Amino acid sequence: MKKRSPLAVLFLPIITFGIYGLVWYVSTKEEMKVLGASIPTAWLLIIPFANFYWLWVYSEGVETVTKKKTGHLESFLLLFFLGVIGMAIIQNKFNQQVG
Repeated sequence: MKKRSPLAVLFLPIITFGIYGLVWYVSTKEEMKVLGASIPTAWLLIIPFANFYWLWVYSEGVETVTKKKTGHLESFLLLFFLGVIGMAIIQNKFNQQVG
């Protein structure tokens, strides 16, 4: 996983009106797939109700990559309810895995 600043992950989606949030999801999805996670295409993010399914599967990938230090239910709830704050927390978890 690429090491990113959690503060950048927190503020860039706000500054770019959400575009960086989509870029972050796609980038981290690709990095997680390399590490063994099975996440479907990110196009599901823009389809109503399918985005909930995608976020759930993405959260399972977070659990896989963090070696179960972050559960997929925890990841899902962080991303679903806290949005960019949850993204920053998840990025911090990714950074801990990198070293």
